[in-house]
This record gives sequence, structure tokens and C-alpha cells, in this order.
Amino acid sequence: MSVDNSTDAATEGKARRFRALSTESVLVLPNAWDAASAAVIAAAGATAIATTSGGVSWSLGRGDGQRLSRGEMVEAARRIVDSVDLPVTVDVERGYGPAPADVAATVRAVVEAGAVGVNLEDSTAVGGPLFDIPEQSARLLAAREAAAAAGLPELFINARTDVFLFAIGASDGRLGEVLARAAAYAEAGADGIFVPGLLDLEMLSTLCAESPLPVNAMAAAGGPSVTELAQAGVRRISVGTGLAQAAYTAARRAAAELLGTGGLTALDGSLDFSELDVLFRH
Repeated sequence: MSVDNSTDAATEGKARRFRALSTESVLVLPNAWDAASAAVIAAAGATAIATTSGGVSWSLGRGDGQRLSRGEMVEAARRIVDSVDLPVTVDVERGYGPAPADVAATVRAVVEAGAVGVNLEDSTAVGGPLFDIPEQSARLLAAREAAAAAGLPELFINARTDVFLFAIGASDGRLGEVLARAAAYAEAGADGIFVPGLLDLEMLSTLCAESPLPVNAMAAAGGPSVTELAQAGVRRISVGTGLAQAAYTAARRAAAELLGTGGLTALDGSLDFSELDVLFRH
């Protein structure tokens, strides 16, 4: 019993810490996809860990887009939580089912795994369409209520809207649609609004000024820097599958060199074995 109470207290402390990080400064989250990547990101100086559904899926031999089961995602999240002492927020995709009850079950499982935040999408499938605003609001409310019932009312719920990512509706109406969703999602209990696919700094500035929720943007190669996004008013910056893509690219480059010329130059500058191995001696 005492162990359970200690675990509960630790999770609540991480939840409070994550909320403070989310409100007191710009939170930069290099996304992890497994325990090892989470440990490396923590060692690089991260203050919290966010998962990427795409990266987690690839690491388990699946494609992105909710091709994992709830149980597979939760077990991956549990390994990540156990690998670091930092707050962990989990990408739960569409909640592993369309109904509010499905979302509630997912949130309960994630909280039990020790996570202190979730991302919940409003798309019904890759490419859309989106849940309408009342439907997604009901799903967010179910998440909020499930977190409270699970003993973690501080769970940070980042409401992701795919209006820009999937180019939903006429281009001149997308910002207004996001603002309408942000207002409804805030009322339903969301703590942040995540708008992947939007990197136009002028539009982001307008969104940040008018949104009732702090804005999360997904940075990408060739796009605005962390500093530029922060100056536009973005409060949370993540990179989605970006780090996983870079890691797998490095692996392919090194393998191609080894199999082609027999060279090993692609391994130059790699972390030493001992630097990595020590991260897991706990």
C-alpha cells in the first residue's frame, strides 16, 4: 500500500511540474518513441518528454494512424515513463475509439501507466474528416472526467486539431475554424490547443493572441525556429516524428556506407556505448 501511495504522490508531483512548465515558459518537447530515445532526450536536458504516435508505431513495426491497439500504446508509454524521472505526456492519437467512453478508457490506462498529459486528435481518420465540434467536445469532457476519476485531475489535455494538417475546408476559413474549436475545447476542459501543419508566423500570431488556450505548434525542418515560434506567441513546441526520422535516417546512412564502400565514417561522432548503457542502470 505504501508503494502505491508513493507512486501516486510522484505522479501528482510530475503533473504539477508539467503544468508549471506549460504555463511559466515556452515548453520545448523533442518527441520520443521508445525508452531509449526518451532517456537520451532527458540526458540532453529536456524538462519533460512527449511521445510521438508515429515513432512509437514504427518502433513496434506498424504504420502511423492508430494502427496500434490501446494496450500496445499504453505499454510503450509505460516503458517510457519508467525510463525517465521527467513528466511524460502521451500521444493517444484519436483515443483508440470514437466514443467518449473509448477516450475515457484510454485516459484511465494512460494515467495508470504514470503519464501526466495526453494529446487527443479531432480527426476521425488520417486525412479527415474531423469530429464535429460537439462530438469532440464530448470526447474531451470524457477525458477530463476520466482523469479526475482516476485520481489525476491535473492531467494536461492537449487538444489537437487537424484543420491545417489535413487542409480541412476553404483556406480562408481555417483560422476561424481553429478558433471556434479552441473556444469549445477550452469549455470542455482542454488545457492547450495543438495545431500541426500551421507554421505561418503571421497566422500563428493571430491565433496565439485570440485563442483562449495556449498554442502548441509542430516545428519542422525548413520552418520557423523555436525562437521565431516563441516570438509569435507559441507556448509549446514539439517536432512530431522529426527526431525518429532523423535517427532512422542516420541508421540507413550508416548501413548503406557499410554495405556499399565498407566505410565507417557515418559512425563518427556517435555516443559511446558506456554513455548509452549507463542511462539504463537504475
